[in-house]
This record gives sequence, C-alpha cells and structure tokens, in this order.
Amino acid sequence: MNFPALLLLALAMSTDAFAAAIGKGAAMQKPRFLQALRIGLLFGVIEAITPLIGWFAGSVATKWVSQWDHWIAFVLLLVLGARMIHEGLSDDDEEEDAGIAPQKQSVVMLALTAVATSIDAMAVGVGLAFIDVNILEAALLIGLATTTMVTIGVMVGRVLGHLIGKRAEIIGGVVLIGVGAAILYEHMSRVG
Repeated sequence: MNFPALLLLALAMSTDAFAAAIGKGAAMQKPRFLQALRIGLLFGVIEAITPLIGWFAGSVATKWVSQWDHWIAFVLLLVLGARMIHEGLSDDDEEEDAGIAPQKQSVVMLALTAVATSIDAMAVGVGLAFIDVNILEAALLIGLATTTMVTIGVMVGRVLGHLIGKRAEIIGGVVLIGVGAAILYEHMSRVG
C-alpha cells in the first residue's frame, strides 16, 4: 500500500471522530484550542491503537470484528448520544451540585466516544494484516489524521455551539446518534 493510499485511509478513518467532535465542541462552553487539541490527542491515540490491535488479532478476529463492529459502535454512540440529550434537557442546577464529577464523567464519555468511533479502525487493522503494509506507519497516519480532524471538529463545534445556545448538548447527542446510525447503515448497505 503506497503513501497516498495510506493517507486516504487515515482520513477516511477520522471522519466518524470528526462528526462526533463537532457535536462535542457544540456542547462545550467555548472550548479553547488547547482543550480541542487534548480531545484530538485522546481520539488520535485511541484511533492509532485500534488498528494495531486489529492487525495483531489478524485472521482470528476477522469474522467476529467484521460482523459486530457496526453494532458495537452503534450501541455505544446511541447510549452516549442519549446521555448527552438527557443532560441537555436537565436543569443547569443539577450540574453545579455535582461538583468535580462532571469533569471526570466528561473524560470517560470522551474516551468511550473515541473507542466507539475507532472500532472500524480495528477492523481495518485486521485487513491490513493480510497485505504488504507498514502497520506502524498506517497507525501513526490514522492517529495523526484523527487528532487533526477532531481538533478542527471541536473548534467548528465551538462556533456552532455559540450560534445555537445552551441546547448545544442536545444537538451533540443527536450528532452522536446520527454517526452511530450512519455506521450501522453503511455496513448494512454493504451486506444487503
């Protein structure tokens, strides 16, 4: 696999994370660039690790991963999106009473979102095990593309969040559910 093909693969792997990042950026209270970069790095690292896991799993996991990756991603994104919608509909006083816990929950939710949007990269890693490719180079490119796209996505979401006001979290939840549904639809249309 040549470098341009790897670059296109990396960009394709980052699109789900980009869409999720727009939703997250819209839900945040005016995220700064460093916050967006940290979120981008979290997504990028997870997105870089998953094809390595897939590559190491190789042919043993091919059938299982390809049959279930879309369902796992869909359910995780559905649950996370529903939670964001619920939080967007709840009173602001509840969040203030919770103290530091929302910050920790936010990191956990970000990590779960990153895992959900990177499951397809694990399946790609399995496929890469059967062709002549430098898996470290591929994983690095996927991680770098995802870091860049998520950072941009959070900043784009910031603008959208400012325009749509305090219910941005509801829209972010709808975006996550939409990303999950798109993953499921894409797989089902390939199978059907």
